[in-house]
Amino acid sequence: MRSAEARNNHIDGAPHLARLGGRSRPTGSAAAAGARTYCATVLTAQGFTVHEHEFEYSQFPGRWATPSAGIFIPLAATIVVLLRFRVAWWPAAAAAAGLFLAGLVLFVARRGVLGLPIARAKGMNLEATRGQGGDKPAVWLVAHLDSKWQPVSMLVRVAGVIVVAVSLIGLIVGLAVSSELIADALAALWIGAIPLMFSVVGDRNHGTLDNASGVATVLDAVALMPEKTSVGVLITDAEELALAGATAWAHGRAPGVAFNCDSVDDDGELVVMYTGAAPKELVASLERAASDCAERIRTIRLIPGILTDSVALTRAGWRTVTLSRGTVRTLGRIHTSRDSLATMDGRGIDGAARVLARAVMELG
Repeated sequence: MRSAEARNNHIDGAPHLARLGGRSRPTGSAAAAGARTYCATVLTAQGFTVHEHEFEYSQFPGRWATPSAGIFIPLAATIVVLLRFRVAWWPAAAAAAGLFLAGLVLFVARRGVLGLPIARAKGMNLEATRGQGGDKPAVWLVAHLDSKWQPVSMLVRVAGVIVVAVSLIGLIVGLAVSSELIADALAALWIGAIPLMFSVVGDRNHGTLDNASGVATVLDAVALMPEKTSVGVLITDAEELALAGATAWAHGRAPGVAFNCDSVDDDGELVVMYTGAAPKELVASLERAASDCAERIRTIRLIPGILTDSVALTRAGWRTVTLSRGTVRTLGRIHTSRDSLATMDGRGIDGAARVLARAVMELG
């Protein structure tokens, strides 16, 4: 068991960040495999039993679902508007278009990433367990290792999603109540959809913030815990491609408790994000841990347009949250060429790791 003095020693996340965040790690690349090997080495040295789990998935939802939505949603809305002013059966056409889009989004989000027969690929999750509980830990720490670049930042994409959602509501109101709203709502819908159209996937950044920082935080957090702590570590692959790794790992597995860690910037307060019903026990444990570590923390519902592994785990029945650190400017770097070691040094990792470690020890 680690002594209290050892657990209180300074843990510096910068070495892990420098090793993992110096080059892009797209799913299936040699760089991703090398980074995974590094994580396995670190975890093995800390007394974990480590296994790799290969999975198959479709790259289509992660690569093309968002750009496709950016094209077809405003296109379908435009067709509905044209039908509204030309024929009497526009309500049926509008309902059919809405049902089709809702069904398509539901299928892609919940089943498409594993079940679609096109653009098949293989990924590799890394799983590690240690302490009491053996291969059934009380708590899991989760972070994704893969990275991606896009022509637009996460901040711009989130803004686009919000504009699209508000415009669709305005369009529905306009069709049902006041036709004066229709033209403005349709124009706003096309403008909001532009960032979605350009959300294609590339590898022109290093993914230092998203998400070498989250992995480094998890590696440091487990180093702060006594070896008997019932904790598991899941380093997922293909998170950037519609949460494929977490979805595959949770499939057929009994639900549990997980803290996901994604994007820990140098500055800003800690942020706890959740989807679905608020997991009050997990939130409370993080808030107590943050207070003990003199860290500022706030809890919010996951912002529309942002996906984390917690979303996939929540769908599978898990109690889970995502821990992050940053500001609005952090969202402006994610998925851009500015997400590299040149823009951060890892000084925010230490505090986040301590908060995670305390919360896990309380629950595990």
